[in-house]
Amino acid sequence: MGEPTDAELWQRAASGDSGAFGTLFERHGRLVYNFCFRRTADWAQAEELASVVFLEAWRRRNEVRLAGSSAAPWLLGVATNVLRNARRAQRRHRAALERLPREHEPDFSSDVDERLDDERQMTAILRVVGKLPRTDQEILALCAWEGLSYEEAALALGTPVGTVRSRLSRARGRLRELGGDGGHEMSEPDLSIQETQAT
Repeated sequence: MGEPTDAELWQRAASGDSGAFGTLFERHGRLVYNFCFRRTADWAQAEELASVVFLEAWRRRNEVRLAGSSAAPWLLGVATNVLRNARRAQRRHRAALERLPREHEPDFSSDVDERLDDERQMTAILRVVGKLPRTDQEILALCAWEGLSYEEAALALGTPVGTVRSRLSRARGRLRELGGDGGHEMSEPDLSIQETQAT
């Protein structure tokens, strides 16, 4: 007997089976974490946002029915909304936060250099990607970074498939135009920080 599908696990979770939900987390936790990092360039914030995504998934487990066999498109749709809300909150509180003193504790763990390098690289990428319209950024993140199909991205965003196709094409064309900024060629492989150090 094969492993249960996400849809089967979701049904079990909706009936109160926390173990089934735990399996869904094991399957998709890294995907959501990577997605949040690629949109924020901040490992700590990505971890917090990924936690919010799965808390929201648990909260809504009784009201949501997965459209396909995989929970990934729906979870990334939730992550997209969580990121939007986080950005709104950041804009509201940015001025106050900037007045607070920054305390920086040195971190001597073995992977700190790699994490900081990833954050610097992702920040540079997001500077370029940030010049795109928000909807184009979201579609690029889902299709080019997370490998979702047009149909899955449409499901995640509640957008027609044709809109996903046209916006992704437009985003890629615009990135090619922007690629020369500062002498750096922004090619699509540049847009994927591969796998994170899972925490």
